[in-house]
Amino acid sequence: MKKEKLTRKDLWKIFRRQLFIRSCLNFERHQALGFTNAMSPVFDKYYEGQEKADAMERHMQLFLTQPMVSAIPIGVAAAMEENIALEGEVEPESVNAVKSALMGPLAAMGDSLINGTARPLLAGIAVGLALQGSILGPIMFLLGMTIITLGVRYYGVFRGYRHGVNLVGSLHKSGLMSRITELAGVAAFVIIGGFVPAVVSLNLNLYRVVDEYTTVSIQDALDGLMPGILPVAITMLMYFLLTKKKFNPILLMILLMVLGVAGVYAGVF
Repeated sequence: MKKEKLTRKDLWKIFRRQLFIRSCLNFERHQALGFTNAMSPVFDKYYEGQEKADAMERHMQLFLTQPMVSAIPIGVAAAMEENIALEGEVEPESVNAVKSALMGPLAAMGDSLINGTARPLLAGIAVGLALQGSILGPIMFLLGMTIITLGVRYYGVFRGYRHGVNLVGSLHKSGLMSRITELAGVAAFVIIGGFVPAVVSLNLNLYRVVDEYTTVSIQDALDGLMPGILPVAITMLMYFLLTKKKFNPILLMILLMVLGVAGVYAGVF
């Protein structure tokens, strides 16, 4: 079999297969089968027979990280397999050691930047637009997440292959990722907090009789104190119960629904 370096065409094949990293996800080896499937263009190019079987078995060890950033260890693994096949400088056993070392840091980075910041940030903006009747809300969310998802995966496969294990190390050493994560988290909380009154609705239908001629609306009084105070209060209560008291989210949703229906029928809301 002719041995040559991976081409951009090969890397595009890996990129397309990496999109299915969660295929056949299972509790024994998690994303291992999806990882091995993404690496199949490398196996087809460099190995035959028993060598190919050994390479596939090598990558069927447990693997689990944030799905989008899993493209980085896939790119790194492709570079390592290329070195094993062409130069023999890398020991086959070291491939899984590198993959295992990358899983934790990349999972934390992917969860905080993508799941914890980008997705809720875009969702908050999209929901605000959708509540105003604008179709731009869901379109913007879909386009935004598509660009982020494909961009991260492209960067992971192509840059991971080019720079190898030094890529993640340089990002952490520079402190750039921790700085971006911190600032992005602050921005996400501020923006999403601003959307709370728009997406959470809670109005009291209660009145206080001052005298024979004067009736004061409790809702108007609260709005005069701070507009949107009740939606913010109920949101903070849910956050407290979920994070501090570890309440079941399904139970909280059911309780809110029951209280809402009962409050409307009772004339409180």
